[in-house]
Amino acid sequence: MSNDTARPTGYCYCGCGREIGYGRYFAAGHDKTAEAAFLAIHHDASVAQMLHAHGYGPDDDKSVTKAAVGKGIWQDCPRGCGYRGARESINNHVNRYHREK
Repeated sequence: MSNDTARPTGYCYCGCGREIGYGRYFAAGHDKTAEAAFLAIHHDASVAQMLHAHGYGPDDDKSVTKAAVGKGIWQDCPRGCGYRGARESINNHVNRYHREK
């Protein structure tokens, strides 16, 4: 059985050849470089085009953030304002925008 999960190799995954610490995939900031190159190659440098290619869009039934909540990866804001994010992002959001006065 083959395992298609990316594994850290000790070298930056952007392809620059830089040696990095064990257990890491990218040199500092190189994840964003690789992401930008991928978007440029496969989706005309557009996040919207990438989302569209995977069936997501602006309608609620095609919302990528709603899908992340549905998979249990993200959460809805417990105050019901419509914000969605990872647990830590939700905590920061609530502390910033819903702090009791």
